[in-house]
Amino acid sequence: MSQTKSKLNVTWEDFHGPNLGYVMDLYDQFSENPESVDADLQELFQHLGHPPDKGSAASVQAAPVSKQSIADFGPEKIVKIASAVKLAEDIRTYGHLNASIFPIEGMGDRQDLLSIEAYGLSEEDLKEIPFSVLCEDAPSSVKNGYDAILHLKESYKKSLSFEFDHVHRFEEKNWLKRMVETGDLFKPHSKEKRKALLKRLFEVDGFEKYLHKTFVGQKRFSIEGLDMLVPVLDEMVQNAVENGTKTINIGMAHRGRLNVLAHVLGKPYEIIFSEFQHAPNKDLVPSEGSTGINYGWSGDVKYHLGADRQIKEENMVRARITLANNPSHLEYIDPIVEGFTRAAQENREVSGFPEIDTSKALAILIHGDAAFPGEGIVAETLNLSQLKGYQTGGTIHIIANNMIGFTTESSDSRSTRYASDLAKGYEIPIIHVNADDPEACLAAAYLASEYRRIFKKDFLIDLIGYRRFGHNEMDEPMTTQPQLYSKIKAHETVKALYSKSLTDDQVLSEEEVAALEEEVQNKFETAYKKVPDKKVAQVHEIQLPETISHGIPQIETAVDISDIRSINRSLVEWPEDFKVFGKLQRILERRASVLEEDHKVEWGLAEALAFGSILLDGTPIRLSGQDSERGTFAQRNLVLHDSETGSVYSPLHQLDQTKASFAVHNSPLSEGSVIGFEYGYNVFSPETLVLWEAQYGDFANAAQVFFDQFISAGRAKWGQKSGLVMLLPHGYEGQGPEHSSGRLERYLQLAAENNWTVANLTSAAQYFHILRRQAKILQMEEVRPLVIMTPKSLLRNPNTVSDVQELSSGSFKKVLEQSGMGGEHKAVTRVVLCSGKLAIDISDKVRQSEENTDWLHVLRVEELYPYPQKEVESILSRYENLKEIIWVQEEPQNMGAWTYIEPKLRESAPSGADVSYIGRTRRSSTAEGDPTVHKKDQERIITQAITRN
Repeated sequence: MSQTKSKLNVTWEDFHGPNLGYVMDLYDQFSENPESVDADLQELFQHLGHPPDKGSAASVQAAPVSKQSIADFGPEKIVKIASAVKLAEDIRTYGHLNASIFPIEGMGDRQDLLSIEAYGLSEEDLKEIPFSVLCEDAPSSVKNGYDAILHLKESYKKSLSFEFDHVHRFEEKNWLKRMVETGDLFKPHSKEKRKALLKRLFEVDGFEKYLHKTFVGQKRFSIEGLDMLVPVLDEMVQNAVENGTKTINIGMAHRGRLNVLAHVLGKPYEIIFSEFQHAPNKDLVPSEGSTGINYGWSGDVKYHLGADRQIKEENMVRARITLANNPSHLEYIDPIVEGFTRAAQENREVSGFPEIDTSKALAILIHGDAAFPGEGIVAETLNLSQLKGYQTGGTIHIIANNMIGFTTESSDSRSTRYASDLAKGYEIPIIHVNADDPEACLAAAYLASEYRRIFKKDFLIDLIGYRRFGHNEMDEPMTTQPQLYSKIKAHETVKALYSKSLTDDQVLSEEEVAALEEEVQNKFETAYKKVPDKKVAQVHEIQLPETISHGIPQIETAVDISDIRSINRSLVEWPEDFKVFGKLQRILERRASVLEEDHKVEWGLAEALAFGSILLDGTPIRLSGQDSERGTFAQRNLVLHDSETGSVYSPLHQLDQTKASFAVHNSPLSEGSVIGFEYGYNVFSPETLVLWEAQYGDFANAAQVFFDQFISAGRAKWGQKSGLVMLLPHGYEGQGPEHSSGRLERYLQLAAENNWTVANLTSAAQYFHILRRQAKILQMEEVRPLVIMTPKSLLRNPNTVSDVQELSSGSFKKVLEQSGMGGEHKAVTRVVLCSGKLAIDISDKVRQSEENTDWLHVLRVEELYPYPQKEVESILSRYENLKEIIWVQEEPQNMGAWTYIEPKLRESAPSGADVSYIGRTRRSSTAEGDPTVHKKDQERIITQAITRN
């Protein structure tokens, strides 16, 4: 009975090694004549069905040759072998369920489901099976199948356990299997390495205890319970540098951050202590190799700050480590660090796409166990890992797993067994490791580093520990987890456990351990003496740096007409054998000929000419977003596709005499991870013009955290400069709420301290000049991000077309005056101010009107922030009889620019002039859903703006 049950549990995947080929030969014999094989085999083959092709991946995997032939085994023995192979594979797959990966008893349930009896086997059965059938990589101590099963159980259920069954590439899976089963991963460390590891644990533990007793009750989000995070990072950094990595970028949230800053980034203890003392002294000298601490003018709390460190050897810089600044939005640093890393890997001093070398830089992301499955930005970031425009050659992920989120237990915060399970969907190998086993943790770090180096793919370490105190040091965890915290209070620290291990192994004496602890404590005391007295610190008004307060200087952005024509010609040049889609070819050629013949430039061409001229100036460009290669509205087409072969070609890659790269990438359907990536790329590569384009402006809603916490405020908080350009299609064309508004009001609400530029343009020339201006300020102190409400229907509106002379002369203008209006100063009684698409609609209406408009003047406010006060006041001062200043917009009254611009207009208004609003009424939704209603309301707004009362 048990034998029959064993047979029915067997599938073709259970046959490995030489027995697979043998069984398949028997199956061929059975197929030709079922009666030619034993009755048991007939039953077995009827159950198994058709085997995989002999040339398939499964049979290729079955190549190893056994030291013992099984050709003479009968049907019963074949079933036993298949059951043993199934057991071996299940140990590899499910061994983690019985592993010693939880430091606190009762934190996780262990299950031993892998007894040999459950598979219809006995010790004698296994001893008759060749060990190589079950574990070809077994060490020499393994003599038979029973030894092999014991070896596998021991290998897969240590305090280091593995999940890589979800990895589909056999090359990777077999490499991981060999690393575990040969025993190489578990080789003992030298006495010197073990001593150094213990010293590091004394530093990590001692630092937290010193903060705890010296700065009582202050938040620090201590590392205690996950102390091994720091030595794990040490190991990864060392492995990376030894393999030639030049840049290591780390992203993490709060827990353990101060310890990582002190010990991995080299931030001096005295600077950290001074921040606790509320007397931060920026003149304190950084430690050797530390390149500085990140400060802005308004600053941030100490457990949000980042730092940089140089690793030097013989006065030569071997590598640079960066810990990214990170606000309280936990996992949102993830794509930013990926952007840092991609920028560090690329050589942009080439024409065409940048050259990438993923060995030059490494990203390490440290996640919280509640945040990893809970924050959607994690999945968005993991999805970038194998995409050509965003891949970084593999990221090492560490879940700093203390098995709790604030007061919420794991069972209430995720629907999966492990915090790491999300990674399985991206075929990322996973290690679970007990944070109380230091040497197992180092083995995990080594395996992660080697896998990333060889396969250039992501790897995840689930570092399982506990949290010694509450969420912060003022929180009492006994309130919500009394049983757990009774156990934690009685649990010895990893420092104490490892000290005992080393004294038991006679690596160190108890006296040497005590001397080591005293040495570490003396370092803290010495550092604290350098901290300025708390009374010395003086409260002062936050001062904006002078270069920021002055704004962007006047910059010449015109391009010589000969260069414009040269770039224009190159846009319609492609190899003779390259077949551009016929309709598109005619559009591109007509666009180019209009410039040559009529001297006119429409929006898409103006952008291409700006890009080409920026490249010729030596500035690299990176553009990404959903459908950015073609453009959402088919307006760009900077990447051409051969209509027959599908191959691609970009004319901007062929510009003569350019030493700057041009990269344009269609992004995944994700706003958050992509804009985070581009922001990070831009911060790390400030010489590059980086642009992110939303498919529609409202899509940026899904990335609001990045605008709020990083792009608008990063410089004030951390001194983190950015010149990122955000292109947000905006304008009311009756397409319903979501595709109308780019939420202009949000960017204006965040506007302060010259933190960025917000523009809503009305001509191709203006777009050309503002892009060129942005490229020119990238490496100036005045640099800041640029938000542009780009058009949709205006892309092909003839009233946005510019004369080529406007590109070859002049520069960006913050305010444009409607041509043909406002000539007779005394006659003008109303000035209408507007921006973007509505300005063009008003212009159209004025031209069509047969009524006298001498009393009216229209201003287009092209740059909304910083508000062009001088320019507006200068124009308004002309009109001595001015009675009305009206702001007109498409958006509802509680949206758009009105609430931002109203007080500024009142300040600019001459005496006696009334300031008022024309537009949609206040609403909760951005726009109507009915195009007929939209059209009627739009007509009302425009007519009211240009009709005399």
